[in-house]
Amino acid sequence: MKLHGTTTLALILFLLLASSSLQVSMAGSEFCDGKCAIRCSKASRHDDCLKYCGICCADCNCVPSGTAGNKDECPCYRDKTTGEGARKRPKCP
Repeated sequence: MKLHGTTTLALILFLLLASSSLQVSMAGSEFCDGKCAIRCSKASRHDDCLKYCGICCADCNCVPSGTAGNKDECPCYRDKTTGEGARKRPKCP
């Protein structure tokens, strides 16, 4: 009976540790969070801007300065697109 209690406790601890590390890995980096907060500060669709900026920043390790434009500062960010053909448009805000 004591073995089951120890095993159950170990399993619970493992699940708690695994879930907390998953939350950390899903959170954005301080660099991207800070840069995207500035980039999206004037966006009308703030949540969408933060989402796509975070994705682009994680891939490119850079975010252009300011709230719009300046994409030449970060060619990777500038050149990311969604879709193909007629639906192709810039992905990063």
